[in-house]
Amino acid sequence: MTVQKHPESLAVVVIGRNEGERLSRCLRSVAQLRESFENFEVIYVDSNSEDDSILRARDAGARVIALPPGPTTAARGRNAGWFSTNASFILFLDGDTILQREFVDTALAQFHDPHTAVVWGHRRELFPGSSLYNRILDLDWIYPPGDSDFCGGDAVMRRNVLLEVGGYDESLIAGEEPEMCRRMTNHGCRILHIDCPMTAHDLAITSFQQYWKRATRAGFAYAAVSQRSVSNPTPLWRREAGRNLLQGGLYLLAPPITALLSLLLRSWMPLAALACLLLLLVARTARRISWKSPRQPVTTFLYAVHSHFQQIPILFGQIKFYRERHGEHRLIEYKAAVR
Repeated sequence: MTVQKHPESLAVVVIGRNEGERLSRCLRSVAQLRESFENFEVIYVDSNSEDDSILRARDAGARVIALPPGPTTAARGRNAGWFSTNASFILFLDGDTILQREFVDTALAQFHDPHTAVVWGHRRELFPGSSLYNRILDLDWIYPPGDSDFCGGDAVMRRNVLLEVGGYDESLIAGEEPEMCRRMTNHGCRILHIDCPMTAHDLAITSFQQYWKRATRAGFAYAAVSQRSVSNPTPLWRREAGRNLLQGGLYLLAPPITALLSLLLRSWMPLAALACLLLLLVARTARRISWKSPRQPVTTFLYAVHSHFQQIPILFGQIKFYRERHGEHRLIEYKAAVR
């Protein structure tokens, strides 16, 4: 039986740094696409790995691009990948993901609308039970389907739209996808999130230090992206960055100030009042996001706690950006290499 192949040309751009076996797993999941396309290629862009990632990629049949010395950013890797191919569509993947085969067919069907520039689906954690952090942050990837303001690192894009907007901003160490998506929507393009499994992700966070670094990187991204859009008629993340400065500052200062007040008054009432207020805020957030995990109320509650607590490291990430804004920004890595 002859299998009908897609007439569209597709290039899969996988970026990675010290991913080891995670990369091999990713490339194996991508290989299943090869028989479905007349024109298909896999490109692996390596960001100065110190492990055997390049050898693994070559063994898997990928064309390898090793980035020359310079800033280690995902944006730089993705730009090197898509710019090196003439394929009409680019599927971007992080090296720590596993592609769900059905996503590609479903995504490409959405491009019948000429205004659609980006299609992305559901990313979920591969091992949500391996740590409390993975369990909670699995809910980070859940968004309602439909028109979206942004996408994540995994998505299918039209190459001609990438050319039109100039690709990713290579000076950003995080937040490069939403920033580029804003430029696309300013050009009248559509970013579409579909209700379809897309990738399984290996977050691999097992310690509080990793969790803190990841949230700090998010704060750095808020500040960097919001600064770039300060003169934009539709600024991105300006409101979120401002809200974080307020909330993060309050969450950081409220406990010691309340503790001091309790000492001065020789009463537990101020601390009890603060604890009740925080519990009410978390409960309100848990109810608002219950749609993300309706059958796991404990996970939803823990995610609500995370939503508030992370404002503190996000605040430190913003401070880090403003302190280093005139220097060279270095990648904030939270994940350990896998040998």
